Amino acid sequence: MSEIKVAFWNLQNLFDTTASSIATDLEFTPEQGWTDEVFDIKIANLASIIRQMHGGAGPDLLGLCEVENKEVIDKLLEKIGRSDYRLAHKESPDIRGIDCSLIYSSKVFKAPPTRDMESHLVNFRFPTRDIFQVRLTLKGSGAELNVLVNHWPSRRQGQYQSEPLRIAVAERCGQLVNEVLKLERKEYAELPDTAEAFAALSARWNRNIVLMGDFNDDPSCRSVTDYLLAAKDLDKVEEELKASPNRETPTIDAYIERQPALFNLSWQLYAQPDTGTIFFSGESANTMNLFDQFMVSRGLHYGAAGLKARPGSMRIFTTPEMAPGAKMRPKPFDKSTKKGYSDHFPVEMIIDVV
Repeated sequence: MSEIKVAFWNLQNLFDTTASSIATDLEFTPEQGWTDEVFDIKIANLASIIRQMHGGAGPDLLGLCEVENKEVIDKLLEKIGRSDYRLAHKESPDIRGIDCSLIYSSKVFKAPPTRDMESHLVNFRFPTRDIFQVRLTLKGSGAELNVLVNHWPSRRQGQYQSEPLRIAVAERCGQLVNEVLKLERKEYAELPDTAEAFAALSARWNRNIVLMGDFNDDPSCRSVTDYLLAAKDLDKVEEELKASPNRETPTIDAYIERQPALFNLSWQLYAQPDTGTIFFSGESANTMNLFDQFMVSRGLHYGAAGLKARPGSMRIFTTPEMAPGAKMRPKPFDKSTKKGYSDHFPVEMIIDVV
């Protein structure tokens, strides 16, 4: 295994046909046309696209959001037909009952224990969509990959009215990144000032993290740049840990002040005109937005810990069926015509094993 094929896709309201209160509110019940037949057709449509990803090889790692429960994904997995696919999933108390999940290939990754999977919620007036965190271990090399699957609060209330919700989730996501890459103050205070301790700190600073998801903000929005600290350049990302003068390690204040920055792979696409993963049509604007993104830690960017994000590998995956017509907009699933897929395009990237 020389590369890991990664993808993320917002499946747009993938509910089962059980008449829950949430499904009723969103008109996903048999009485409202969301029948077993319609559900099965949408599942088949989604599975056909997933099989085509990465040149027909399919992803080794696939993040998903807007799925109602584990049973829905189990049906999707059955339709995809990959015997090596496994599901890492935890239900969350999302206000709409919609979760994030992660599918991985058992040929590539070891099965993560329960302690290495966690859903994180941000209580900001009500529980928002979760951040799903999974720590995976590569078979063979034993390299570690920390995955954060995100689905941030929508712009349903308006971009600026809902921005505080996304900022709250961005700050929590940044805290999770810090927890992977840094020691807490109490732990650091007990650390000896030795060369061995500095080597351990540097190794932790360079751990592999990949963030994927529907952030409901573009790469340039301040929730991403100022609160999550995901940058378009490497000025901050490239900084290594440095020992303080006359010490083997940084002072505790110097260490606590250091905030790890992420490299946002999505900027290579964001600079292109009329390029994005979701189309918004409204009175003020008709735009393609790049809400679906990949971001990586310093270690994963530079290949410091056995894995390396391949430069320039991120792409938006489309087929003629998914993006019909000259404008090539995403084609959402229509339960009346039984055609379409999602209002989001999926995104792909490659991680090399080094």
